[in-house]
Amino acid sequence: MTDNSWHADISYFYFSKIAELNLWQQLLVSGTLFIIYLLVAAFAYILVKKVVFSVFTKIAKMTENSWDDELITSRIFRRISLLVPVAIIWHAIPFCFQAEGMENVNSIGSIIRVISEVLLVAFILLSLSSVLNVLERIYGRYEVSKELPIKSFVQVLKIILTLVGTIFVISTIVGKSPVLIFSGLGAMTAVLMLIFKDSLLGLVAGVQLSANRMVARGDWIEMPKFGADGEVLEVALTTVKVRNWDKTITTIPTYALISDSFKNWRGMSNSGVRRIKRSINLDINSVKFLDEKLLNRLKNVSLLEPHFERKEKEIADWNSKLGAKADDFVNARAMTNVGTFRAYINEYMKNHPKISDDNTLLIRQLQPTQFGLPIEVYVFSDENGWVTYEGIQSDIFDHLFSVLKEFELRAFQSPSGLDFAQMNSSTK
Repeated sequence: MTDNSWHADISYFYFSKIAELNLWQQLLVSGTLFIIYLLVAAFAYILVKKVVFSVFTKIAKMTENSWDDELITSRIFRRISLLVPVAIIWHAIPFCFQAEGMENVNSIGSIIRVISEVLLVAFILLSLSSVLNVLERIYGRYEVSKELPIKSFVQVLKIILTLVGTIFVISTIVGKSPVLIFSGLGAMTAVLMLIFKDSLLGLVAGVQLSANRMVARGDWIEMPKFGADGEVLEVALTTVKVRNWDKTITTIPTYALISDSFKNWRGMSNSGVRRIKRSINLDINSVKFLDEKLLNRLKNVSLLEPHFERKEKEIADWNSKLGAKADDFVNARAMTNVGTFRAYINEYMKNHPKISDDNTLLIRQLQPTQFGLPIEVYVFSDENGWVTYEGIQSDIFDHLFSVLKEFELRAFQSPSGLDFAQMNSSTK
């Protein structure tokens, strides 16, 4: 049975002996047919939501795939179930409200048709948006998503879909072809570029960030200009969210990551090691040559045995060539407590189980300052986890500060307030 026969049958059912129907009679027939379509649409909604999608949900839960679970938890089913009845109503309007010479009936049909077309476009856009969200979440399950995030591209597609949908809605309301509206966008290009300036800059920045793999989800970045120091949560079209180590969230404009400098710790994380670069400031007044008593005590340190064997032979050869006596510290070479301390640190680091042997190991003396003589430790820990790394670094310097007295060295510490006054009084 076609829609026209339905219209004729309902007319005959109500008004069997009337050849031409007046306005109210025509409205009764059209309204009855429209109610029938509404019931069909309601049945289709129940069928799609309660039956079709329930079966799909059961099948999805039985499969081993995890990506189909995203379809279940998304809103796509709800939006498609609303799309189907709206499509049925939109299709039924021309058949429900057909009355030759009755503009009032046709006007009602036109209004309902416009409303249904607007709803149809809206539900199509919402369904496509849900599909994009599902694809983004499925993609986020793979490791490649950390290197090449697609959130910014998804947001661009959503903007394009929204613009296209808006144009179709406007064309439906004004009764003009969408082609005419699209052709008029050329004159609005400058306005659109001004309105969507941030989005366009973010799109360009997102492409560059992804193509050059400058930043990705899960990276640790530092950007002092924006107060960011933490893990990247997401790289979106216009913003990059960073969760700082104090659990606060910093939002950075995506384009700022291209125009400004920032530090990405990904290289350190991927290398498996982390640099330790810290100095011990020694009191210069405690630096001296090794006397016989201190030398004999330090020779008992097992880590220094190779150092003393090599150094004593080297110094003896040097002094013999110069004809200098060993106790003539001005003309002869001699070992110092600070040099021996550097040698000890070097051997200590070489034998430390948590210090990498494959990376730079450097113990050096820096330029003396008003804060003493810096002895810098430049090594790499083979543990780069924050907590573990800090524990290793602290243990190393706990030990080094503790053994200073064995070399008769003192760490420099600026006296302050009462302590300084007490020092002056004690020296008088």
